[in-house]
Amino acid sequence: MSVSPRAAFRAATLTALAALTAGLVTTPAASAATTARTPDPVQRELDALVRDGGAPGALAGVVQADGKVRHYTSGVGNLATGAKVPRDGSIRIGSNTKAFTATVVLQLVGEGKVGLDEPVETYLPGLLRGDGIDGRNITVRQLLQHTSGLPEYLDQQAALADPHRYFEPRELVDRALDRPADFAPGTKWAYSNTNYVVAGLLIQKVTGRPVGEEIKKRITDRVGLRHTYLPAPGDMTVRGKHPHGYQKLTADGPWTDYTTMDPSWGWAAGAMVSTNSDLNRFYAALFSGRLLAPAQLAEMRKTVPTKPEEAPSGVHYGLGVRSIPLSCGGRYWGHGGGIPGFSTYGGVTADGRAVNVTLTTIPDGATTARAGAVVDKALCR
Repeated sequence: MSVSPRAAFRAATLTALAALTAGLVTTPAASAATTARTPDPVQRELDALVRDGGAPGALAGVVQADGKVRHYTSGVGNLATGAKVPRDGSIRIGSNTKAFTATVVLQLVGEGKVGLDEPVETYLPGLLRGDGIDGRNITVRQLLQHTSGLPEYLDQQAALADPHRYFEPRELVDRALDRPADFAPGTKWAYSNTNYVVAGLLIQKVTGRPVGEEIKKRITDRVGLRHTYLPAPGDMTVRGKHPHGYQKLTADGPWTDYTTMDPSWGWAAGAMVSTNSDLNRFYAALFSGRLLAPAQLAEMRKTVPTKPEEAPSGVHYGLGVRSIPLSCGGRYWGHGGGIPGFSTYGGVTADGRAVNVTLTTIPDGATTARAGAVVDKALCR
């Protein structure tokens, strides 16, 4: 069953609220042999996600508090050949891309080239005009925090129907501007991919370089993310070893392989490719201060509740990142993302624990919540 991006995000915000399953700790009376046979809890939960949640495959990477790294796989990586899911394979990371885009914008803020509370009009004059939409009244901060009121451009059904079509970023913005504003800037929070396409255009206007090149120079090269990139126009492949990503067009229909597709309709909002280990390394570098100066990292961490009725216990959104509560106390920072064929969940804690879980489909809400529970379990154990 296909899931709209807005519905997929709403489902993803439930992940941190999913309860931990019981029975992870062996009793003191358990014998050494029994303990040795006990499956790793992350592996056990990943296997259950594939077995019960319906995803063809899953893979995860975990960085423990002591710095040790564990990788996990489950299910089938290629339904046509029966090949296994490759360990730490490349994946499409969907809206995790927003964290990279926001980081570049905040670096430009630190360099004095962009003002967070300046109108978008300052950098992209005349771009945002529509029914209730005026770039003179929308700030850069509101773009990054989804408080701009810009409507969603994305029609996932069209993308599923024609996965090889290329979209220009301006075309995506123009689609959004055909719709009225969702609300007056700064009055509410609502997730909209349009914000990050505009942010990508802002980066290109200010730097004079493609946003993918700026991400490479400022982030991936800087912290050694060897498998992370924004595909160039026309690049429909996933480089290196990777599982295939699948989607069902109807609830009881067959799996359709969406591994090879043009992700341009996600662009600076959701088109990047990475690996679980690269994502863990990125979020660890970001929140340890390796990519942003203290003032800009502090701005990134200023959040609003995504559901005001759940504040302060619920999910909060900063500038391109989410803050999610843990069942064991505290919170973790990350984003997560969904794009046809792949769905990712994870983030990093203040003490450096990190995890990313990927399913080779965008699942239903219940399975999404269970994937979030795997993240919670890995970070809390």
